[in-house]
Amino acid sequence: MVALLNTPPRRPTYADIEALPEHLNGEIIAGELVVSPRPRPRHARVSSKLTMLIGTPFDTGLGGPGGWVILDEPELSLGVDRDYDPLIPDLAGWRIETMPTLPTTAQFKTCPDWVCEVLSQSTARRDRMLKLPFYARAGVAHCWLVDPEQETLEVFENLTKSDSNAAAQWKLVGVFGGREAIAAPPFDAVPLDLALLWGPAEPGEPDAT
Repeated sequence: MVALLNTPPRRPTYADIEALPEHLNGEIIAGELVVSPRPRPRHARVSSKLTMLIGTPFDTGLGGPGGWVILDEPELSLGVDRDYDPLIPDLAGWRIETMPTLPTTAQFKTCPDWVCEVLSQSTARRDRMLKLPFYARAGVAHCWLVDPEQETLEVFENLTKSDSNAAAQWKLVGVFGGREAIAAPPFDAVPLDLALLWGPAEPGEPDAT
């Protein structure tokens, strides 16, 4: 009789992370390799800056009206379409009256009042063609698309009425670029300084010193 040996599974190492394709990010969590897309540095930087620029006046109330909960990469499980459940926007915001308390689970079942996607080469098509229409159908009131490479901000407002059977649709409120301060709904109570969002001008740009 031959005894069978129980071979423990091989533990992942940092070599496994280094072997991943460049566009993927790896973590070792509870002994398992967890793989997710790796954002480009400029994508991550713009997303982090936007969190601070919006979150400070509208979440913490410092220098602004407060009244919002602003979160990075929340897991949305809205019960609208199982083919889009869950979705993870780069940023999302809820008015306090919409979500008075945070959920006790990782999933957010309350529809945000605002979502923001920071576009990249690998995600822009999906964000525009798939996620943007879903957010309208789900009832998100405002959506921003931020392009760090082109230094543009597209601001959309949902025209769909909750009691209407019409197809969900967005109204393009405006496309903003450059380095001026703008008023972009739903956060138009405090000007958003695009120069702070994009960072210092690159050499050769018209406003570079």
